Amino acid sequence: MITNMEQIKSQLEKQGIKPTYQRLRILEFLISAGNHPNADTIYENIAKVIPTMSRTTVYNTLSLFVESALVHGITITGADVRYGIGEANHHHFLCKKCGKIIDIEVHCPFADGVTKEINGHQIQEIHGYFKGICKDCIQS
Repeated sequence: MITNMEQIKSQLEKQGIKPTYQRLRILEFLISAGNHPNADTIYENIAKVIPTMSRTTVYNTLSLFVESALVHGITITGADVRYGIGEANHHHFLCKKCGKIIDIEVHCPFADGVTKEINGHQIQEIHGYFKGICKDCIQS
């Protein structure tokens, strides 16, 4: 039986990343969090399990994960980088009330990766976001 940690280890190895215990735990947290945490939130949660974990290790690991396209960084507020797993070419919704970032699907040639160039310029990344109040905050 393959455990979740074995699958995470395999993901790291496929990207050519040495699967240290800290890297395994950080990726495990990102997968389970699903809410686009920032580096401080990741550090605070991992430090509960690994008290010797440093913020530097978290930042360096996140940088490595982004560089290897295992994780994508999302900057909507201009100052705070949040991290997500999965396909990078999708859009995000930032709730101005609770601060949640939610993945959303917007169907257009750019978001779907269909358009590869505009006016001769090669498109390599697409970033889009929306701001408003999420449905949970509206209902409460």
